[in-house]
Amino acid sequence: MPENTPRPPRNQPWENGWAPDTSRTPGTRRLWLAGVLALATVITCVMAIAFMKKASDGPSHAARSPAPSASTATEPGLITFASPSDTGASAPGGKVGQSTARTTPAAPASASPAGGAKPSKSPTHKATSSSKPKPTGTWKSVRSVNYPDRYWHVSGDYVKLDPITSAAARKDATFKLVKGLAKADCYSFATADGTYLRHRDFVLRAERNDGSALFKQDATFCRRASSITGAIMLESVNYPGRYLRHQNFQLVLDSEYGHQRSSSQYQADSAFLLVDGLA
Repeated sequence: MPENTPRPPRNQPWENGWAPDTSRTPGTRRLWLAGVLALATVITCVMAIAFMKKASDGPSHAARSPAPSASTATEPGLITFASPSDTGASAPGGKVGQSTARTTPAAPASASPAGGAKPSKSPTHKATSSSKPKPTGTWKSVRSVNYPDRYWHVSGDYVKLDPITSAAARKDATFKLVKGLAKADCYSFATADGTYLRHRDFVLRAERNDGSALFKQDATFCRRASSITGAIMLESVNYPGRYLRHQNFQLVLDSEYGHQRSSSQYQADSAFLLVDGLA
């Protein structure tokens, strides 16, 4: 039978001389390990929070950095594009929208008050008066004596004796009677288009004033008495003795010589009536 080896007593040292340390409180090592683990956990959490905070601060700066790009909306091109939406809303908006809304109505608003309305009207009247200046002469139409339904009428570049049947024809048959370009006590006939009636090659036509002395003389006619009551004859300044008359319904400068001045045909063809303008 094997001998039973006795177990050493619990509170006595082992045979090799080891004995439990009774100077230290049991479980202290575990407490230290737990404390170190907790401290490491806290440090890890703090570092994680700091990293997350830094990462969150990064997008905020990135979000703020486009803000200057929004301020670029103050550039002229973007203001002009945004102004229609501001005028349509005319309600709270960005500062740029408000400044645009104030700037856009500024000019009309200044004209809307009673004090600004008068200056706005005065330029309008000036523009109207400049576009339609008061004539220095009188607007007249020239009617034939022996063809009372026909008037002097500019057709192309020539002046003919035509019946007037339209608004355009009435305009072309109305002339501004002004002082003679070559002689003040005689007549010159100006059209609404700014041309003058002048004879060239003894034919009456409408042409632009070239400022020459010849043009002024060709465009000046002196009033003479007619044998027909109420009618007048128009004599050329630079061709005395030649009078305007219609011939085949064309206005020409014809001499009284070669015709008997007492000829009823010549007298009737060279007699005209100045009437109120048709236009």
